[in-house]
Amino acid sequence: MSGTIAILGGSGGMGSAIARAVKARGYHVHLIGRNAERLTETAHMLGGAGHSVADVEDEASVGRALAEAGTELAGLCYAVGTINLKPVGRLSGDDVARDFRINAQGAFYAVKAALPALKAYSGTASVLLFSTIAVHQGFTAHASVAMAKGAVEGLTLSLAAELAPKIRVNCIAPSLTRTPLASSLLGNETMVTAIASMHALQRLGEPEDIAPLAALLLSDEAGWITGQSIGVDGGRATLRTKG
Repeated sequence: MSGTIAILGGSGGMGSAIARAVKARGYHVHLIGRNAERLTETAHMLGGAGHSVADVEDEASVGRALAEAGTELAGLCYAVGTINLKPVGRLSGDDVARDFRINAQGAFYAVKAALPALKAYSGTASVLLFSTIAVHQGFTAHASVAMAKGAVEGLTLSLAAELAPKIRVNCIAPSLTRTPLASSLLGNETMVTAIASMHALQRLGEPEDIAPLAALLLSDEAGWITGQSIGVDGGRATLRTKG
């Protein structure tokens, strides 16, 4: 069974990789993002895809974009996030509020807006959200983003219970991945090497490491998986290979 999957953050490094993997499984894709030019480029790269401009902090904007995605959706992927790493003493109320709006509240807006189209799908529809291993591991300077992504994992569980059996809801929790969002952390090669060495697999993630699982969870092949937060993290959340 195929259909359309809406991907918010679809012109970013993670979102575009997921779009390619989803399309390879035979689904249609509707990309949603803030940058019209990048959306057009990504749609062209995919050989054609629907796309809409939206600001995830604006509920009405998200609603309009998802209405343009169609009246029936096989899936919704919210691949949007922030990396705002500051010690708690340097975090402002605005920092924390923005992280929550983009990571958690935006996901809520997207699911709420997409709900009628997801329910209209003839099979079991799927929602995929994104967390971070910082929710499960204590990292310094991660208070704001871990708090926001922790809310995403709570939302995942609540929605999975509430929307079953018609809609499945899952979450992926990556470690540091080479995307434009993480560019501020990737400019220093010494730092990159040090962070990579903290992973059992001794490297950072790539969008292509995460996209196959994302596409699986969004597809009918994962029809008995719901309410899960799955780490794709090179082993960092669970393994210690030194010391």
